[in-house]
Amino acid sequence: MFNALYFRTFITLVETGSFTQTARRLEMTQPGVSQHVRKLERYLDKPLLERHGRRFTLTEAGRRAYDYALKLFAEHEQFRHSLDADSTYSGDCRLASPGSLGVMLYPFLLGQQQMYPGLTVSYSFAFNQEITQDVLAGRYDLGIVTEPMRHPDLEVVPWHREPLCLVVPADFAGTGLSELMGIGFISYFDGLSHASALLRGNFPQEFRSMSHFRRQGFTNEVGMVLDAVARGLGFTVVSRPVLETSPWQRQVKALELPVAVHESHYCVTRAGSEMPRRYVRLLEDFREQRRQALHGYGDPQEIPPPRG
Repeated sequence: MFNALYFRTFITLVETGSFTQTARRLEMTQPGVSQHVRKLERYLDKPLLERHGRRFTLTEAGRRAYDYALKLFAEHEQFRHSLDADSTYSGDCRLASPGSLGVMLYPFLLGQQQMYPGLTVSYSFAFNQEITQDVLAGRYDLGIVTEPMRHPDLEVVPWHREPLCLVVPADFAGTGLSELMGIGFISYFDGLSHASALLRGNFPQEFRSMSHFRRQGFTNEVGMVLDAVARGLGFTVVSRPVLETSPWQRQVKALELPVAVHESHYCVTRAGSEMPRRYVRLLEDFREQRRQALHGYGDPQEIPPPRG
């Protein structure tokens, strides 16, 4: 007989790699975990594990069963969350964004959860490709990405944008491209593309390529890149939320530039799905807050709200 509990136990076992840790996490006994796996194998009529003492590896059937179980529970969660789509101030919020926006959006959502206890927030910091894959798989209801993409099963709409900031050490006295070349560039995942866009827009006669700048380092965590700048190791280009939330903002400064260049954000949902009202409200409230905060920094262009 089909039993979803057996699949849940199997998922946990695969993720922990240990019968003991699975039992502890699920508050079961270790023999109980083994019994669930045996019953699932009996139900599927296939061995799912190759046991090597206390260790195990998945059989081909085990790998397929694990993939199926993930999809099964993702679809279950999506269905469960869809039942409270009309609620504005309650329900689960499952979303993901790159860190450049998440450093500000996630604390905003936690504040909303404090105001409205009926809300719960599950937030992931991820890169664009991971986000779109997880929205497709149903692990998130909403993804926010910095690059538009086309996929027949996804709906991607413009939502918001934030100014890019050219950030240098606090004692940096230069103003031109040659001085920036002198101190070098600190990069991160989107660093090169952001720097190219901002420098090309403000130094059109001089700027050629980021390849002309000495590379002073790289980090895959955008929230940490200003640590290197604060230490005087180089300059970088980040979106405004990264600068505003950085613990090193007093040790760095943003150079004033004549041309505003922005990082754009797009909402990603599964095609044909209606965005629950709570998401629409949260997105609009956050954008209004940022619109007011960014007055004087080149306000975000007016973008229609997501469909709800």
